[in-house]
Amino acid sequence: MTEPRFDELIHAPTRLSIVSLLAATEWAEFKFVRDSLELSDSALSKQLATLEEAGYVEIHKGFVGKRPRTSVKLSKAGHSAFAGHVSALQRIVARAGLDVAGNSAK
Repeated sequence: MTEPRFDELIHAPTRLSIVSLLAATEWAEFKFVRDSLELSDSALSKQLATLEEAGYVEIHKGFVGKRPRTSVKLSKAGHSAFAGHVSALQRIVARAGLDVAGNSAK
């Protein structure tokens, strides 16, 4: 079981969306992440740079033919941080006495 640890860096809505999407993939193309989350290139680039600086994602830049291609994946540290964050959120919700749908469990 993962140790619950609230992570301020991941908790920001856009970064949480990025990390949760990447948690379900091995590598994802920049374009796929951008389109899936309906972000601009610049907004996604900025958030990925923040996550990369924290060691949560790995970014690979290459070419397919003559076209540049950027792929991203969640690092081992990123998976661990995400699992800890989700565990912390579940603990918070449980303390509130709510079920997964947000209904009172009391």
